[in-house]
Amino acid sequence: MATAVWAAARLLRGSAVLCARPRFGSPAHRRFSSGATYPNIPLSSPLPGVPKPIFATVDGQEKFETKVTTLDNGLRVASQNKFGQFCTVGILINSGSRYEAKYLSGIAHFLEKLAFSSTARFDSKDEILLTLEKHGGICDCQTSRDTTMYAVSADSKGLDTVVDLLADVVLHPRLTDEEIEMTRMAVQFELEDLNMRPDPEPLLTEMIHEAAFRENTVGLHRFCPVENIAKIDREVLHSYLKNYYTPDRMVLAGVGVEHEHLVECARKYLVGAEPAWGAPGTVDVDRSVAQYTGGIIKVERDMSNVSLGPTPIPELTHIMVGLESCSFLEDDFIPFAVLNMMMGGGGSFSAGGPGKGMFSRLYLNVLNRHHWMYNATSYHHSYEDTGLLCIHASADPRQVREMVEIITKEFILMGRTVDLVELERAKTQLMSMLMMNLESRPVIFEDVGRQVLATHSRKLPHELCTLIRNVKPEDIKRVASKMLRGKPAVAALGDLTDLPTYEHIQAALSSRDGHLPRSYRLFR
Repeated sequence: MATAVWAAARLLRGSAVLCARPRFGSPAHRRFSSGATYPNIPLSSPLPGVPKPIFATVDGQEKFETKVTTLDNGLRVASQNKFGQFCTVGILINSGSRYEAKYLSGIAHFLEKLAFSSTARFDSKDEILLTLEKHGGICDCQTSRDTTMYAVSADSKGLDTVVDLLADVVLHPRLTDEEIEMTRMAVQFELEDLNMRPDPEPLLTEMIHEAAFRENTVGLHRFCPVENIAKIDREVLHSYLKNYYTPDRMVLAGVGVEHEHLVECARKYLVGAEPAWGAPGTVDVDRSVAQYTGGIIKVERDMSNVSLGPTPIPELTHIMVGLESCSFLEDDFIPFAVLNMMMGGGGSFSAGGPGKGMFSRLYLNVLNRHHWMYNATSYHHSYEDTGLLCIHASADPRQVREMVEIITKEFILMGRTVDLVELERAKTQLMSMLMMNLESRPVIFEDVGRQVLATHSRKLPHELCTLIRNVKPEDIKRVASKMLRGKPAVAALGDLTDLPTYEHIQAALSSRDGHLPRSYRLFR
């Protein structure tokens, strides 16, 4: 008991001593647990010993302008300055599956997988990655139907190294037998995965393009067909690269870099360099213009076991119906983009919330009214000479006919009166999406590269927002009415027992109300 009283007394004396310290005023130096001291410096003053920051510089008159320089060999260099320590630099090429009519289909798919492999200067992909890691860098290659893009994000101080590496990767790949064999295995795996995955959207997109532009340009296979995997070798790749990997079909784009420095690096590493496939001779480039054909592609498949487990996805039939829109070079591209946003849509299990398009037409008129519809989404694909606006829908195989009729009705309603409130909402949402996406440096890079590749210049975000604001209800009605005069393209996947005929779908899209013609069966 005495011990406890003595301990309590000591605590009280200690607290009294602490309380006796002055409440105001502080020592000149603050002591930390390590015993070191640091002077108290107000937040309004700079810290001593910190190096002076170097900020990105911009010209007062051209504060937001994308600078473009064309070099002697035809290569375009485009840059957009952006504050930050890191930059994104890459080479975009007018090359893709649409140019493979005279070649084995699947070359672009192979080149995507072979990107950043061994080159004349680097013995392996690991060596390339180690070089980039010294500058905190990462690399990627993506191919689409009309563009191939090699990109690197790294510290801006390593710009010279990055451009040198990109030039080596694009112009001097070794394409060894071992790398090509590994690529064959990767392509084979990707094709198997594409046919097994629960989400059929990539496969349906491939099918709708094949139906809309049968056997030409953007309708050619984006993924390598199984029968071509063993046929593509170094000789085939070199014959393609010789025609399409030429300086006049390339853009070196950079974001977060000084334009003059980027041009200097381009002249140093990309002018006068002889590629691995030899000096360019007579170039044979496919300049075909996309020919819209319309039509239907059907793939009968058992979809009952695509997602097994405790809560499997129910068996669904997937339909995509599309019509020709316009190229991204035409004035009607903006009204079509607004129309696509106005249609919106998504899956029936979306969490909703602001900006999710819960007030778009496909939500209000389709998903909210028909509980058995699992998906209804609008897509707009646009290229330099054509475009495709389509709606993807999913439902139980027994309700395929009703689902198709609901979609054809929505297409017909596009050409009717447009409500001002829904139009303003769609325009605001499109501008919001545009501006939020362009906050990301890699997205700015892709936007700069693609626009300069297609048009030799770039429309700035505020110019695009002005064009979006100027879209009127009559513009939507005009482009939709023009679109509805064309033949439909249809892609169907799953149990297609109750799928209406192509002629019936075409008749519904030509009617006043979108209803399918009645069908009579002698036997059920």
